[in-house]
Amino acid sequence: MCDEGLLPKDMREPFTNLLTQGMVLAESYYTDAGGRREWVNPADVAVERDSKGKIISAKRTHDGAPVEYDGIGTMSKSKNNGVDPQAIIDKYGADTARFFIIFASPPTSTLEWSDEGVEGSYRFLKRLWSYCAKFDEPGPSMVPELAKATRFEIHSVLKQANYDLAKHQFNTVASAAMKILNALERFSGGRNQATEEGLSILLRLLSPITPHICHALWSELKFGEDIMMAPWPDPDPRALEQD
Repeated sequence: MCDEGLLPKDMREPFTNLLTQGMVLAESYYTDAGGRREWVNPADVAVERDSKGKIISAKRTHDGAPVEYDGIGTMSKSKNNGVDPQAIIDKYGADTARFFIIFASPPTSTLEWSDEGVEGSYRFLKRLWSYCAKFDEPGPSMVPELAKATRFEIHSVLKQANYDLAKHQFNTVASAAMKILNALERFSGGRNQATEEGLSILLRLLSPITPHICHALWSELKFGEDIMMAPWPDPDPRALEQD
């Protein structure tokens, strides 16, 4: 970085703060192999749960052999309870994996891995894609009161998201994107000034988390060529005014 002129030549350490990330947790299972534990990857275990989510039985999928549940602990090679990111990317795409990891927990806290959480993140991004696919279709005009309510809700959420972003609370930034999409779906009357502004804010807010989807939608909807070159959204004080 010094050689590229990005930092003064005498600066040896360009970072002023260390953000220590939390550990990723997952369930772990094992079989008894002659007095020693043989760990089985959770992806290779079929689990039956009761109505409260408590495990009733767990069996190895390839041979039906029963396995013992050892609780939730840190992902590790020794317990064979890691999740292969490539398998998730192949099934859901990289943006889903990124969104779930960001949404599930603040970066400094432990993250409990959940296949259901990955599915939920995938459903949210599908909702976003579906909303954008219909964005240019004609719809009923939005009355001024709804447009004002939509702007107030979106800019209020954006104000809080920018505050959380500065505090490294990235999970609440992800949830803010979900709230903005809810507002757009609730008040949408097709493409108009209020929904266009709201969707522009939503895509820019999401772009660091799900860059591939946001880049494609930004370009397809003619907001610009490259979303990464767009200015970061700031709340409009006028939108936050109330009677």
